[in-house]
Amino acid sequence: MRLCTLALLALLPLGACSTVHEAVAGPDLTPVRYPAALVGQQQQVILASANQPLPSAASANSLWRTGARAFFLDQRANRVGDIVTVQIEIDDRAQTSNSTSSNRSGAMSAGVPNFLGLESSLGRILPGGFDPANAISTNSTSSNTGSGSVSRSEKINLVIAAVVTGVLPNGNMMIQGTQEVRTNGEVRQLSVAGIIRPEDITSANTIRHSQIAEARISYGGRGDISRVQRTPAGQALVETFSPF
Repeated sequence: MRLCTLALLALLPLGACSTVHEAVAGPDLTPVRYPAALVGQQQQVILASANQPLPSAASANSLWRTGARAFFLDQRANRVGDIVTVQIEIDDRAQTSNSTSSNRSGAMSAGVPNFLGLESSLGRILPGGFDPANAISTNSTSSNTGSGSVSRSEKINLVIAAVVTGVLPNGNMMIQGTQEVRTNGEVRQLSVAGIIRPEDITSANTIRHSQIAEARISYGGRGDISRVQRTPAGQALVETFSPF
């Protein structure tokens, strides 16, 4: 326990330095990474043989150039490392309303006019005015009323380029892409990930977000505005663990 505490105390200055730097100079952009590193396998690279002749350069008036793809080749993404454009057009609205109401009332009256001749003895023990015929009388009433409503509206219109990070055995492809835009002291980050079918990709190499299975779309930010809007850590802890 003591070692864990010391380790946490040693990491606190690092987190504090990062927070101070972000407050003064603004948030930094995430370094660009090749998404193939997100796949849990090493990508194979086939090197050209030393004896293999290099392709000859095309002349200035030729329709072909060295390293170009075939003229009639499908330009849509179909292998790891290819890029596909994702069109995110979310315009969702949801509204629900419900209410419940219940009422219940009950009454009970009971008496013991004769009980082994002890009813007269009870009259001497209990306070005056005791009537064995009306020994017990209860009355209860309960009511419950509840109502709730949900109104939600979301509208997002964005375009992002994603990279194919894996190809499944049935031909479906896993994609992932991240886009960051920094404006003054605020960084807006958009990320998308999921599984797509090759036949859903259009001839312009685009796909809609509604055609992505297991879609994970995140749009947020970090910086001055996000820090002000965020609930303070102490208040969040109190609200999370408060029993009231």
